[in-house]
Amino acid sequence: MANHQKDFLFVLIKSLSKSEKRQFKIFASRLETSSNTKFIELFNILDKSETYDEKLILKSGSIKKVQLSNLKSYLYKQILVSIRLNIPSQNIRYQLREQIDFAVILYNKGLYRQSLKILDKTKQQALENDEKYMAYEIVEFEKLIESQYITRSIQGRADELVIQAKELNYRNTISSKLSNLSLQLYGIMLKTGYVKSDEEYKYIDDYFNRHIAKLDESKFGFREKYWFYNANLWRSFLVQDFLASYKFAYKWVQLFYDNPNMIYLNPVFFLKGNHYFLESLYMLKYTSNFKKYLTLLEETIADPRFPVNDNIASLSFLYVYNNKLNLHILEGTFDESEYLIPEILEKLKIHSEHLDEHHEMLFFYKIASIYFGNEKYNECINYLDKIINNKNLSMREDLMCFARLLSLIAHYELGKDYYLENHLKSTYKFLIKMNDLHEVQKEIIKFLRNLNNFYPADIKKEFKKMHARFVELEKNTYEKRAFLYLDIISWLESKIENRKIADIIKEKAKLNSR
Repeated sequence: MANHQKDFLFVLIKSLSKSEKRQFKIFASRLETSSNTKFIELFNILDKSETYDEKLILKSGSIKKVQLSNLKSYLYKQILVSIRLNIPSQNIRYQLREQIDFAVILYNKGLYRQSLKILDKTKQQALENDEKYMAYEIVEFEKLIESQYITRSIQGRADELVIQAKELNYRNTISSKLSNLSLQLYGIMLKTGYVKSDEEYKYIDDYFNRHIAKLDESKFGFREKYWFYNANLWRSFLVQDFLASYKFAYKWVQLFYDNPNMIYLNPVFFLKGNHYFLESLYMLKYTSNFKKYLTLLEETIADPRFPVNDNIASLSFLYVYNNKLNLHILEGTFDESEYLIPEILEKLKIHSEHLDEHHEMLFFYKIASIYFGNEKYNECINYLDKIINNKNLSMREDLMCFARLLSLIAHYELGKDYYLENHLKSTYKFLIKMNDLHEVQKEIIKFLRNLNNFYPADIKKEFKKMHARFVELEKNTYEKRAFLYLDIISWLESKIENRKIADIIKEKAKLNSR
């Protein structure tokens, strides 16, 4: 689990690969400073330590407490410089930034023609790779040189640069507006959650339409399209319009497959788009396309051209394995999925510094769902307890809520009446405190509270009543998302028909197969 309280320098050193550590030591050996020996010694101490321990550092004797803060800052900077000098040459953004730096050096030496030549070539590369912000920066630099010095480079140069600057500024402004809208919608999602009424739906719709009213999609380039699809996706998630989320997530993903060079230039955007697309397919229970695009995602990640770094490796793990579990839950193939659990737990350790608690707890919930589907209720409860006992999930009350509800059902299946009664009380108190309690959650808790009051001969009849009630609720736009967390309908059907829940879900998956 990521611990954000760790010392930043220590975390940075622990994130270095063997080759990066070797490169740093070679780089550091070239630095001739009075503190050279000390900062290398500090690096070696931290590299060998399992945890950050200031006492251990001071125990070495060569580093004094008054020196430590400055020494750590200096070491941190030098590590970043070392990494910067060894960044793979195929990273186009670093190539462009390096060329701009070279142009600045030539400009400062008064070699204006040489500077302009580099800038013009770099600008073309930036435009080819849709790096419009950098292209705009280059044009502004070109304007500076042309306005200060008589270069006689091109007749009508001033008009050309002014037109370029206006066009790039316009496109960058559109991208900025759309990225702002996307971020604002995401902020609403975190603050208030999904819409729960027609009034909230109208507010989001009006808010969204106000911000895109004057935009012309037909004039968009790659980056403007990307942010336009992104903003539309968040709007559709907020209003729980799963068809719209599918539509815009598909456009997002297809935008990258139509421009394959952008996959390798913007791997994070590509990964996120695929994750949201697969999530939309999961919501719609579109199994065949889910399999197709999950396989395609894995093949793209395995491509030698796909960038590799710690962040991308963590995101790839997160999105691929999350959706592998989703596929098994969607198909009801719980018995075939348990092999994934030890793999996931091992990879969670490897990527612990790059994943937040929410994503770890989400994995635990899906692992619990797998065990529930396999009727391994004790294992299910163990993983749900990890979520229920976590005090840091205030931003995801929905996850905490459904973990408690699934735990109640697992306790009922085990016949643990005493524990069920205690859990009912604590869960009921928790649900009352929730700000966005839905009708589905209220009905589940009410039903479970009354289960022990029914005569044995009447239980199946009560299951049928609740089944009918939940089938109606599933049709409600503002309630249907709850059934994606907890397939209470399939569980009720398994009790009514005296069959395994896995068999019920498998049959539904075959009927819904598209």
